[in-house]
Amino acid sequence: MCAGAEALMGPLLAAGVRDQRVMETFRLIPREGFVPPEQRTRAYEDVPLPIPRHQVTTQPSLMAKMVEALSLDGTDRVLEIGTGYGFQTAILATLARVVWSIERWPDLAEAARTNLERHHIDAAHVVVGDGSQGLAERAPFDAVVVAAAFTQVPSPLVDQLAPSGRLVQPIGPGGREEVVLYVKDEHVLRRVGVITKAHFVRLVGEHGFSTG
Repeated sequence: MCAGAEALMGPLLAAGVRDQRVMETFRLIPREGFVPPEQRTRAYEDVPLPIPRHQVTTQPSLMAKMVEALSLDGTDRVLEIGTGYGFQTAILATLARVVWSIERWPDLAEAARTNLERHHIDAAHVVVGDGSQGLAERAPFDAVVVAAAFTQVPSPLVDQLAPSGRLVQPIGPGGREEVVLYVKDEHVLRRVGVITKAHFVRLVGEHGFSTG
């Protein structure tokens, strides 16, 4: 158990997180090992932290709510869009059978791989690519979590989600979102409801916002 992680338990409970497996995973995985060295003293504050490429880590309580909504049972194949420094990837890989994570920036992907290897997270695989296209060669996925905002769910992610699969994504213009849970009924994605409101960077890609 990570000594500093206990400081996150209060914010997670205050945010409404109740899944004990999720809570224990946040106790187990040291966030300080998944942030830039200059941010480690702030690792157990419930705030987003800056990482390279003008990106930020997701606030832990928000991340926990998104992960909790996926209802992972340890057997799931998970697709994560937006690896960052790999903290959410590590959380997911501890709760699921396998995680495939797509990161747009090669240097961030390499940092995440290093962090995951250092902490012996063997069920996570990080690839560089366009997250809005998903990862068809590894589909279907039982759960998909998107750590970037777009105005709708990209169609490849819908296609790659298994029947009864869960998908969580911030829906909005980037900077003012509703984080929404969806479930796939047969071939149709059904909106279950809003998990919370949040601010996310934009999802850039062929099925997201353009780079321009």
